Amino acid sequence: MNLINVLILGIVEGITEFLPISSTAHLILVSRLLNIPQTDFQKFFEVFIQAGAILAVVVIYLRYVLTNKRLMTKVIASFFPTATVGFILYKIIKNIFFVSTYLMGWAFFIIGLGFLLVEYLVKNKKIKLVQSIKRLNYKTAIIIGLVQSLAVVPGASRVGVVLLAMMIMGFRRDESALYSFLLAVPTILAAAAYDLYKSRNLLTASSTNIALLAIGFLVSFVSAYFVVRWFIRYLQNKTLINFGIYRIGLAIILMLSP
Repeated sequence: MNLINVLILGIVEGITEFLPISSTAHLILVSRLLNIPQTDFQKFFEVFIQAGAILAVVVIYLRYVLTNKRLMTKVIASFFPTATVGFILYKIIKNIFFVSTYLMGWAFFIIGLGFLLVEYLVKNKKIKLVQSIKRLNYKTAIIIGLVQSLAVVPGASRVGVVLLAMMIMGFRRDESALYSFLLAVPTILAAAAYDLYKSRNLLTASSTNIALLAIGFLVSFVSAYFVVRWFIRYLQNKTLINFGIYRIGLAIILMLSP
């Protein structure tokens, strides 16, 4: 990879990590458009720079976390099911899920269709979005963690599946997004740390690799910082319909592409 590729991927990661459109899938697709080979370092880079986006959440919500410690115990309860699935399926995720465009397309389509269906039910008052995450219990937290584990498939979107599940359970859109952001912190940091351990030889092999990782991390942090703040405001009075349409459109393109 060259510097231009690193900057582009860092921006893409920062923009897409906290939107319900799958950052992993977009990184894979953009890498293909830029003709970046899917080497071991490239796969590691795509996971590692997610930690930069996570830092943006830490910076924005640190005070919220410190004043809502009981909620954080629910976040940890949600984290364990996801971590377990990710650990068990690590090799499958890397060698199969990350290379299957067909599977990615179906993931985009199903979650996108889910957005449209849930928003239809909300509009017709079949689902009422009235719950706050401060009233979330451990049983619900574990269910959310199990649902988030579905995001091991690129295209599903960690934020997307959590938003969908929590809205079905009656949580407000912005509250659901906030919970998905908080849950992302241990989830993605654990994934990045595990990948760092598994791929530690890539760091010792070249100082250039370390520099590229650092730049990607920083660019991801800056772009994610602005997106997180915007998306929470957006969901306070807007729906997920536009994201559903985007996902379905991209799914059709992916499934029709050779």
